[in-house]
Amino acid sequence: MSRIKKLQAKMAERACEAVLVSSEINQRYLTGFPYTDGYMLVLPDTAYLLADFRYIEAARAAVTDGDCRVVMPDCSMVRYVASLLEEHRVKSLFYEEETLSCAMLERFRDFFPKEVELTSGASKMLDGLRLLKDADEIECIKRAQKITDDAFSHILNYITPERTEIEVALELEFFMRSHGSEGTAFDTIAVSGAASALPHGVPRPVKLEKGFFTMDFGARVDGYCADMTRTVVLGKADPDMKRLYDTVLCAQRAALEAAREGIPCCEMDKIARTVIDEAGYKGCFGHSLGHGVGLYIHEAPRFSASAPADSLLSRGHVVTVEPGIYIEGKYGCRIEDMITVLPDGTVYDFTKSPKDLIEL
Repeated sequence: MSRIKKLQAKMAERACEAVLVSSEINQRYLTGFPYTDGYMLVLPDTAYLLADFRYIEAARAAVTDGDCRVVMPDCSMVRYVASLLEEHRVKSLFYEEETLSCAMLERFRDFFPKEVELTSGASKMLDGLRLLKDADEIECIKRAQKITDDAFSHILNYITPERTEIEVALELEFFMRSHGSEGTAFDTIAVSGAASALPHGVPRPVKLEKGFFTMDFGARVDGYCADMTRTVVLGKADPDMKRLYDTVLCAQRAALEAAREGIPCCEMDKIARTVIDEAGYKGCFGHSLGHGVGLYIHEAPRFSASAPADSLLSRGHVVTVEPGIYIEGKYGCRIEDMITVLPDGTVYDFTKSPKDLIEL
């Protein structure tokens, strides 16, 4: 079943007449075509992808599924959507509440037929579809992670005391782009010394400082993200650093070993957090254990203490496992892999990079 058909099935469950898809990510999810400045209108038995002169040729070549008609409006996009709503006598239209701006919603109200009721809920429907990755999506994430793993192998030979954090970040990004990534999955993190205590620190134009050096980065293939963190030591680790690093690694391994189909997402977080707290680092692991990954770098589900009890790890989920310990003003360490539950119920770790302590 195509993704458009899956959405139409969801629409039927909600007695939904039409869905307007305005976000680039969800348009790409439904059609496989990456572009901006367009709309997609999904009706119970057909769908329209609207593209202007800049994209129409590429869109027609890429979107050959009979479930979707590619059209180039001869007026503004919003006016053309309005004409389709009128043509198909739509009375209720669901929009993407998570991404649509208030200004655009007001524009819809100005241009669409007055009898059309605008209803939030499209984001929730689409998020539910994207939650479970199919075989093609898993393959894209595998390819993205392979590039990311290769970049880590490369960077270990690139790092010297004369490099700056920005230079390392750029080298990681250049390697990934030159080896098949269509871009980075998110802004690369490469922070050393005291800055490693910042979970989302920004690379600085300073030479690498001795101590922990955390690199969080990921490639993107066909829109799908990879996400990996590795922390190495520049110089020699002292006993306190080794203990901290070993605690993070033990916490991650405990969570990875516990991962299975049906385990509550909140339990995954608790397993890793308990290891860290009992080692004497309570309060130093200030973020959740992990998040879903797909076309967005942060998706559902989440390995979080606040995750609902009925949020369970399921087949098709792709989630990070990334415990960390951060000591303000001193240093920090994070280790991150991505996992999924395959169709046969086994847990697969996408991430192949070594994670025993590396001293450079």
